Amino acid sequence: MHMNRPILAASLAATVLFLAGCQKNEEQQAAAPAFPPAAVSVFTTSAEPLPITNELPGRITPTRIAEVRPRISGIVVERVFEQGTMVKQGDVLYRIDPAPFQVKVDSAEATLKRALAVRDQAKQTANRQSRLKEAQVAAVQQFDDAIAALAQAEADVGIAEAGLAEAKLNLEYADVTAPISGRIGRALITEGALVSANGSENLATIQQLDPIYADFTQSATDLIRLRKALQDGQLISAKNEAEVQLILDDGTPYGLKGRLLFSEAAVDATTGQVTLRGEFPNPNNDLLPGMYVRVQIQQGLEKDAITVPQQAVQRNNAGQSQVYVVTPDKKVEFRNVTLGRTVGERWQVTAGLKSGEKVIVEGFQKIGPGAPVEPADWDPNAKPGTEQARASAAAGDKSATAVK
Repeated sequence: MHMNRPILAASLAATVLFLAGCQKNEEQQAAAPAFPPAAVSVFTTSAEPLPITNELPGRITPTRIAEVRPRISGIVVERVFEQGTMVKQGDVLYRIDPAPFQVKVDSAEATLKRALAVRDQAKQTANRQSRLKEAQVAAVQQFDDAIAALAQAEADVGIAEAGLAEAKLNLEYADVTAPISGRIGRALITEGALVSANGSENLATIQQLDPIYADFTQSATDLIRLRKALQDGQLISAKNEAEVQLILDDGTPYGLKGRLLFSEAAVDATTGQVTLRGEFPNPNNDLLPGMYVRVQIQQGLEKDAITVPQQAVQRNNAGQSQVYVVTPDKKVEFRNVTLGRTVGERWQVTAGLKSGEKVIVEGFQKIGPGAPVEPADWDPNAKPGTEQARASAAAGDKSATAVK
């Protein structure tokens, strides 16, 4: 039994040394600095009016279209215009052989001269018979005949003047001019062709392109829903609701804004669409008839809408939209949200968020639900990584201060 006492003493000494080592390790771990919270950039939500902007399909149409037609019959001797160019109202486009019409003008002038001569003679006769009547030399019947002949001569002069005016007008019509200003298309006839004033031939077509129209359609159901929301107070009328913006077929916006002219009162029975028309300036003729465009039109403002940057929205495997929210105690909370429309680079959130909450936009790599974070305001104009670096530096400074 005396031989076990040294062994027991050695065991007690080993136990004391082990416990002392464990206590020392715990003290070292307690003295080591804690891992700093992850730095994140956050966007603070706020309730604000959100434009109700609809993007609708449409086509470009000219403001005016005019078909160039002859007003007289004859042979075309010259085409003056260049196809596909801009012409002004009154510019000569075609010339019809003027010789036959010049002959008619000369004939009408001669007829007028003869009528004037007959009128002068009738006037002299009437004056003479008037003096004879006063002297009671001529019979009353002769005086009446002279007055009637003068009136007939006056009428013949009027007929001759009208004939001369018509002949001169037909001579002017030998020059076929542009009825409106605009871009003229291809020539539909050539020199030497016989044209008729009573025919159906079209010599060319002119389209006015500045300003120009964009005709677009909207579902009657959507239009009625918007108007009802305005009446119920869910929406407020926008100040610039008459402004419209064009998006070209390649996705680029047209540089000049237009204005809404009207919306049709009737609904197309076959499509259920209402046609709207916008007018746009087109000084450089960038918009051509028949082009497909999309038209953005602001038709109201939604009150108290919540939006978040698109990059703040995550999606799980089931397609559910989610965001990371920083709680008041600087912990991460996972939140399911319901998205509405896109407005620029933001999503509208219709459910799941309220005003004043901090949504994480950058810094998702080292966070999870319940993790502590150090939030910093997100700068949308900062270069990639700048916000994260600034937030990390701020978190590092706070951690260093805590260690000291």
